[in-house]
Amino acid sequence: MAAVVAATVVSMPTAHAQPVDEALKTYTELTHHAEKLTQDHLKAQGDLAKAKAIVGIATEAEKKALAESEQYRGQVDVLTTASFEGARLNNLSAFLTSTSQQDFLERMQAMNIIATDQNEAVARMNATLNAAQKARADATAAAAAAEKLVADVSARKAEMDQQVSAARTKYQSLSAPQKQTLAATGPKVTVTAPAGAAGKALEFALSQQGKPYVFGSNGPDSWDCSSLTQASYRAAGVSIPRVTYDQAKIGRAVGRNEVAPGDLIIYYSGQSHVAMAVDSVRAVHASTEGIPVKVANIDSIGPISVIRRVVG
Repeated sequence: MAAVVAATVVSMPTAHAQPVDEALKTYTELTHHAEKLTQDHLKAQGDLAKAKAIVGIATEAEKKALAESEQYRGQVDVLTTASFEGARLNNLSAFLTSTSQQDFLERMQAMNIIATDQNEAVARMNATLNAAQKARADATAAAAAAEKLVADVSARKAEMDQQVSAARTKYQSLSAPQKQTLAATGPKVTVTAPAGAAGKALEFALSQQGKPYVFGSNGPDSWDCSSLTQASYRAAGVSIPRVTYDQAKIGRAVGRNEVAPGDLIIYYSGQSHVAMAVDSVRAVHASTEGIPVKVANIDSIGPISVIRRVVG
């Protein structure tokens, strides 16, 4: 974006350089903030989806545990009934009612089996009830967390919408030459991509040159920065997270002097923008609204936070 601003300023008459510079600078700041809020909103949505999944898992675990406890409860009831009906006798009654030594031994063995079965059934029933209580507590906690995230998602979306609206309003105030400068793609870059997943991801990203950027878009006709890199690696058979914050953690970190095709370059201290390295000098990225997917100098895009090698 810095390069775009510089090119626009140079192309305009000197007398208008300052107003043009300020207009584009303001637009750049608005879109940068809007992009960060978009990533925040997308992350909140992802966190909410995970929370809801946890609620579902915990709820199912509770149902399963309760069903098992009922199964063991039935077994305990049968054994208890048998005990009341005289199946479970003490050693003295077994001795008094037996007709022979063998009969006594058989009665004792039967009583021991019944007692063991009942103890095991009670222990299992208690264990499943405890599991059900824990699952219920987990589900309750997860549901509470999900409720908080719902509010967070709503708040972030409202903030994002406001910022995106401000950026779009500013864009409409730009002059026609400014818009044309922003929209210029220049010659499309083609390279011989290396073999492997990184090369396939790069091929996909480069094939998207010229497509528009739309805040929060997920393709295939328009992209935001992180949806483009995610789709590129998906085309190569590799699953990576949706948002820049999570893409900044995958794979392994590499230094600026180690950059290779397919590496993800995360920008700004807040890690709100991502591009994909074409080579050691250039990167392809979805910049911001008004600017199509294009190739730019790696260092001109913004301050680099981290570089991640997804595969290899």
